[in-house]
Amino acid sequence: MCRYDKLFLGIVLGAIFPLIGFLAGWWSTSQQVSNAWVFIAALVGLIIGFIVDALILKKWVSKAFEMDLRLWMGILFFYSICVFGFFMGVPVFNLALAIPAELVIGRKLAHYKSPVGAENRTILRTNLFTTGVLAFICASSAFLALRDPTTAANLEGILRLNFEVTQGMIIALIVVGGASLLAVHWWLVKKTIQFARGSKTAV
Repeated sequence: MCRYDKLFLGIVLGAIFPLIGFLAGWWSTSQQVSNAWVFIAALVGLIIGFIVDALILKKWVSKAFEMDLRLWMGILFFYSICVFGFFMGVPVFNLALAIPAELVIGRKLAHYKSPVGAENRTILRTNLFTTGVLAFICASSAFLALRDPTTAANLEGILRLNFEVTQGMIIALIVVGGASLLAVHWWLVKKTIQFARGSKTAV
């Protein structure tokens, strides 16, 4: 494993526990105490996450390419939910997760040489899963948009439209935009894995 792999994996894996601690502290107190205490609880959770990183991250990174693919799938799903929430349900930003996710898989394949057939099956399963996660995010976004009575007004204001946005237009935007997003994601996954598999591993 080269130093760039270690740095990249350190960022991907190292952010998990601080994020979990921050979100746990925030959500567990946000409905019960004042904003000042919510911030303190979130900060404490963040610090605990960094402490966990200090204890296990180095070993975790060294074993990253040996981790079961299902664990990596869980990590992707976690980040997908975080990005979805941070950008308030706009799924286009989740497309960016295809790059780090497939860099991990591509470097894993480059690190452990497997028969071509096994590699192709891994790539296909990865693409199907990651595209499925994005489809779930798109469906969740569509559900929220269709239930929100202010969606049309928000689109008119954001895009500065001089005509009324109808429910039919919103549905068409969801279908066309979602399909386009999934198609771009599928292509991006394949290209990112190819790049990661072909990149040099020397320090």
